[in-house]
Amino acid sequence: MNLNHYPYPGQRRVILAHRYAVATSQHLASLAAIEIFGAGGNAVDAAIAAAISLTVVEPTSNGIGGDGFALVWDGSLHGFNGSGKSPSTLTIDKFSAYATMPERDWLTVTVPGTISLMRKLWDRWGKLPFEQLFAPAIRYAENGFPVSPVTAEAWQRAESIFLSLTESRFQPFREVFFPRDRAPKTGEIWGSGLHASTLEEIAATGGESFYRGDLARKIARFAAATGGFIDEEDLAGHQCLTVTPISTNYRGVDVWEIPPNGQGIAALMALNILEGYDMAQYPRDCGLSYHRQIEAMKLAFADVYHHVADAGWMEVTVPQLLDKAYARSRRELITDAAIDLASPGLPRGGTVYLCTADRDLMVSFIQSNYDGFGSGLLVPDTGIALHNRGAGFTLESGHPNVVGPDKRPFHTIIPGFLTRDGKAIGPFGVMGAPMQPQGHLQTLVNGADYGFNPQSILDAPRWRFTGGNKVYIEEGTRREIIDDLIRRGHDVEIMPYYHFGKGQIILRQDNIFVAASEPRADGLALGY
Repeated sequence: MNLNHYPYPGQRRVILAHRYAVATSQHLASLAAIEIFGAGGNAVDAAIAAAISLTVVEPTSNGIGGDGFALVWDGSLHGFNGSGKSPSTLTIDKFSAYATMPERDWLTVTVPGTISLMRKLWDRWGKLPFEQLFAPAIRYAENGFPVSPVTAEAWQRAESIFLSLTESRFQPFREVFFPRDRAPKTGEIWGSGLHASTLEEIAATGGESFYRGDLARKIARFAAATGGFIDEEDLAGHQCLTVTPISTNYRGVDVWEIPPNGQGIAALMALNILEGYDMAQYPRDCGLSYHRQIEAMKLAFADVYHHVADAGWMEVTVPQLLDKAYARSRRELITDAAIDLASPGLPRGGTVYLCTADRDLMVSFIQSNYDGFGSGLLVPDTGIALHNRGAGFTLESGHPNVVGPDKRPFHTIIPGFLTRDGKAIGPFGVMGAPMQPQGHLQTLVNGADYGFNPQSILDAPRWRFTGGNKVYIEEGTRREIIDDLIRRGHDVEIMPYYHFGKGQIILRQDNIFVAASEPRADGLALGY
């Protein structure tokens, strides 16, 4: 890794630290983590504080009522699946009026799991009192904060969607997030006393109120009164799962992901296909480099969208999908021209990714409301905006991911982690629905094949496969790359930055941390 090489425009440089580091998509969340580190907390404490803060300062992408996943290194790697199941009464007959999964309202709401994930991590590694970790977020919610530029843009893009939801059950949501019947502008002060009081309740009860206390009763009552399905038994039965991370080796680096129901396996499958090419023999910024990556990702998605679901419903195994011989057979399908493989699209996604590190612990943490603000439903008298993660199910009969009761949907959010020879390199992630495994793939190619440092990895222009032969190419990409892809049969559309995810990286090099934050977000990497 060359810490002095920055081939793309921009003024950001890597952050170097010796004791601890954090990288998030919003600077106030990064400052919350630093505050906790300074108070004597560890990397898990800091990650929880940053994650809680992000539910306030970046509500366009995540919230108290969302899902989360994490990978934690403490000398070995541990995985946690905080996604929730569908309500026990959510049967497929409820969708008889729909040809595809709806995007909003109660049919998309599964049990939120982020709070359970935070408590699970704290129970195992937390050093400071649980309540103390909530203090920065509560302060941001009570006092308000200036809305940052990228968050304000996302808020404004969501305005027409959520203000069109005029039924009375959506009124609490509109009152909190669109109090003037519009989205807040950049620099405008926004806060929420409801968020503050809800976070105080969660902090004081160690999260218990959310699943088996007053907050759980409020969620269930709101559902019962407005046509929802989730009830107190669904919430009380929720468990954050401890899972065994899955991996593949790419150019000597072990790349780790959370196993299904998540899509992290797609990144590993694409890397298995891509490793058969000597990517370093041609420039990073050329059409052939893009083409090989896109085709590998396309083949991985074709399998993942067909097979991956809640693990209990899958008909193929993870070892089958990650088999290197199978990857070789898939690689043989790649030619110099684009392969026309249909692949179902998924919503744009609303997710935040963060990572923290100290001398003993490293944390890769991701949480989401799924599609932007989520379902459009906010539990009255709380700050709980409910996610729409159920939109990740399918209505296709016989599919392992078909909607049904007590089932985790196909999940897009995926934290990543890197090791070499059993030693930690560090956490990384790129949020953005189906962009996430594509971002993971591009991270590894930029780092392992082209030797980029973490900031240059994130600065590099990106591509995004969206189905069929459709490929989004980021604004600012060299014209000769675009022309080359078009000649190869790719259906290219040049798109703005917000279609390409937001990443954070912390890597360990010798005895220091090298941290970087996404230029496409309002974030900040900090260290000490």
